[in-house]
Order: sequence, then structure tokens, then C-alpha cells
Amino acid sequence: MEKEYLIRQAPAKALLAFSTPMIIGNLFQQLYTMTDSAIVGQAVGESALAAVGASYALTNVFISIAIGGGVGASVLTSQAFGRRDYHRMKRFISTALFTFLAVSLLLGGLGLSFSGQIMAWLRTPASILDDAAVYLNIYFLGLPFLFMYNVLSAMFNALGRSKVPLYLLIFSSVLNVGLDLYLVLTLRMGVAGVAWATLIAQGVSAVAAFLLFVRELRAYDAPSAVCFDVRELKNMARVALPSVFQQSTVSIGMMLVQSVVNSFGAETLAGYSAAMRIESICTVPMAAVGNAMSSYTAQNIGAGEYSRVRRGYRACYGILAVFALVIFAALQCFSQQLIALFLNAESSRLALETGTSCIRFLGWFYILIGLKMATDGVLRGAGDMGAFTAANLVNLTLRVVLAAVLAPRLGIRMVWYAVPVGWAANYLISFLRYRTGRWRERGAGLLAWPRQKNLLDSRENLCIIWNIRKKR
Repeated sequence: MEKEYLIRQAPAKALLAFSTPMIIGNLFQQLYTMTDSAIVGQAVGESALAAVGASYALTNVFISIAIGGGVGASVLTSQAFGRRDYHRMKRFISTALFTFLAVSLLLGGLGLSFSGQIMAWLRTPASILDDAAVYLNIYFLGLPFLFMYNVLSAMFNALGRSKVPLYLLIFSSVLNVGLDLYLVLTLRMGVAGVAWATLIAQGVSAVAAFLLFVRELRAYDAPSAVCFDVRELKNMARVALPSVFQQSTVSIGMMLVQSVVNSFGAETLAGYSAAMRIESICTVPMAAVGNAMSSYTAQNIGAGEYSRVRRGYRACYGILAVFALVIFAALQCFSQQLIALFLNAESSRLALETGTSCIRFLGWFYILIGLKMATDGVLRGAGDMGAFTAANLVNLTLRVVLAAVLAPRLGIRMVWYAVPVGWAANYLISFLRYRTGRWRERGAGLLAWPRQKNLLDSRENLCIIWNIRKKR
């Protein structure tokens, strides 16, 4: 029963208990991303920081696919957990793992083949193009580890075990920082050293996550199946594909915005890259609350507790308001100091001013992204993916179009001025959908799929089943 706190404890307490480890873990994850940039910027120079920053826009597409797929697949896992249908829960999990392993191998191969060409399409400055390509090629070698870790983290969260990814992220972050210092400062490997540090840290974390998850599944009283189930894949695809689409299209949109920034030159790009590192930290608590709301909604719908979903959603508003106020104060008071962490003494005044202007402006609007993510979390947890996808596409379209049209005419500031416009539109559409109450119908029917009478007789499955319970 301890593992069922999302469907038993007071909503605010349950959401905070679930999201706090995610916030801490994601902060550690951002820590080693920031460390990559800070060490490169301070030890190698502004051009190297710009190269890593230019690569980040593309790598974020693949991270988003992994996160979107994991979160989407975990919705059905959460609902099966809420119903205590542990056998079907395990089928969802194994199908998701096999699917995303295959996807990661395919995407990794494509990335290695076309990384340099893609960076050229994005108008990456010629002075940093080679370094950016080196970083990407090493990154793509580790793509299976990235996918494995993110999908397993989503599955741990689906079971209410958000502390496990926290411990793994802390370990991975410390390892990554140590490797950064050794490979970049001691061995003088530059951008390549940063990439190898990330690959090794992610690889070790992914293997550890897999071993811990296998042990976790043994606690549930149901036959354990290592299988690829096509019927369950179709069920998951109804939720996972829109989630992947939303995450990846937003990242692709940000990559297009990055191409607009690239056209302003390496100095502006360095400042913008530093600002995006700060921005990624500021969105951590908002994203964690949104993901918590997704698992909370899915488990409570599985248990038939719809009133708890509404109470949890209202509790999110108070939690998010506190986070937004703290972020606002920090960005207004320490913006220059934060941006300076990523730049060395030789960095230009333009780089510092670009980064500072960006994060000071965005500091006023983080409540919007918090409300957007909490509302999206309800829709995603209920499997109401049509409205969820539409809202996020409107967000993306507004940000890309406004940046692409206005920035070349009115200046680089238009890139971040477009951000809160997209957040506000996304929240409004999602909130109006939430108010209709139709997400309840979607959630109620999400697991109402015909089950196979005999799993071993299905030609659509590749399964090995064994009973892991001890014989009495």
C-alpha cells in the first residue's frame, strides 16, 4: 500500500512527495549539462561554448523523443498499476523497452550519417561547425543508453518510485562532472571530452537503472513476461506517439529558432546558449509538477478516483505559484552572475548582454509554463492526446513564426519575446479542454481494449514467460 500513495494520500502531499525527487533529480541532470557548458566556456573558450550550444538544439530533439515516448508509455503502465493489473503492466513495460531500443538504434545510425549536414542546414557558423559535428557524432554513439535511461525513469515514475531516478541522476551527475574535469582540463580533449563524459555517465546510469528495475518488478505478484506484444504496442502508441510528436516537434521548433539565432553570429549564440542553460533549470520544477500530475491522474483514473484528479489539479496552482515567485526573484537579482558562469574573461560584452536580457525577460512568465504543464499533465494522464497535441502545436507554431518573422527585422530579442505568447496560448487551449470534462471519458476508456485469451497462442507476440513467484 505504501507504493499507492498517489491514490491514497492528500493530493497536495502526494504531488509534492512525487515531484520533489524529480525536481532534485532533474536539477542534477541540468547540473552536468551546465557543467559541460561552463567547463568548455571557461577552459576552452567562447567558440567551443557556441559549438556545444549549437549542438544542443539538435540533441534536444532526440532527448525529447526519448522523454516523450517514456512518458507516453508510462500512462498505460500507471493506469494498469492503479487497477492492480500487474501482469498487463509488465507487458506494457517490456513492449516499451523493446520498442524504444529499436528506435534508438535507428535514430543513432541516422544521426551519425547526417550530423554534419544537419548542422550546415541550421546555418551553424563555419568557425564552430567542425567542433559541433565532433560533439554530435560522439553523442549519437550513446543514444541507446539515453533512451534506455529515460524510458526506465518514466516507468519508475509510473509506479510511484520517483526516488530511484533521483539517486541515479545524482550518481550520474557526479560522475559526469568528474569526467568533464579530467577529460577537458587534464587531457585537454576540448569539446570531444565533454561528449565522452556525457556518454560514459549515461551508459553507466542506464545499465544500473535496468538492473534496479528488474529487481523492482519482482515485487509484484504476477507472472513476469519478457515480450514484445503488438496489441499492447498499438494501445501504447495511441498515447506515446502524440507525446513523442509533441516533444519532438517542440524540439524541432526550437532547433528552427536556433537557426535564427545562429544567423546573428557566434557572440550572440554564446550568450543565448548560456541563457538557455539557465532557462532549462528554471523549467525543472514546472516540468516535474506536470509529470507528477500525469502519473497522479493516470493512477487515480485507473482506481476510479476522478474527484482526486480535480483536487490535485487545484493543488498544483499553489505549488506552481511558489516556484514561479522564487524563480522570478533569482533571475531579477542574479541574472548577470548566472550568465557569467558560462563565459570567460575574454567573452564579449554582446554575449553577456544577450544572455542577461533573455533570462530577465523570461523570469516574469514562468507561472505560465507551470500552469501549461500541469494542465497538459492532466490531459496526458487521461490519454486525451488530441487536445494535448493541438495545444502544444499552437505553442510551437507561435514561437517559431514570431521568432523567424520578427527577429531578422526587430532584433534578437524577438526570439524570447515570442516564448510567453506560446506558453499562454498553450495553457488557454488545454485549460478550456480540461473544463469540458471530456478527459474523464478518455481516461475511462483507455484500458478498455480486448485482451488476448492466450498470450502464447498469439502470432503477434514474441514472448518468453516465466513465473517468478516462489513455489510454496
